[in-house]
Amino acid sequence: MRESVQAEVMMNFLVSEELSFRIPVELRYETGDPYAVRLTFHLPGDAPVTWAFGRELLVDGVLRACGDGDVHIAPTDPELLEEALIRLQVGADQALFRVGILPLLAFLDRTDKLVPLGQERALADFETHLDEALDRILAEEQSAG
Repeated sequence: MRESVQAEVMMNFLVSEELSFRIPVELRYETGDPYAVRLTFHLPGDAPVTWAFGRELLVDGVLRACGDGDVHIAPTDPELLEEALIRLQVGADQALFRVGILPLLAFLDRTDKLVPLGQERALADFETHLDEALDRILAEEQSAG
């Protein structure tokens, strides 16, 4: 049985140094994919955009700067731990968001109660789902190429 944790937080979308606006962002964690969290951004005038990345990255990112590749998370002030910056990047395009750390910690605490950090592997059907997903990806690549 799949279980999930959801929360909605308000984030500041930092368009430039002079322009930012608040947007609702849905946070979601599911036992069917126990290593990942999903953030769905509801930008005005656009379809919602969902990003998935490691739950551990979000945990680490509220405490210290971390991230490789497309997702980087860092507290704005590591001593105060009031807000964090989340930078999402695709190629040369990037989006920067500022969010309060307390709502993230509350969400992460709820995910930890559902599946404690480090216990993700204990979910019996995870490896089966991973194998199925990898088989689908490989089949799609073979049919496309």
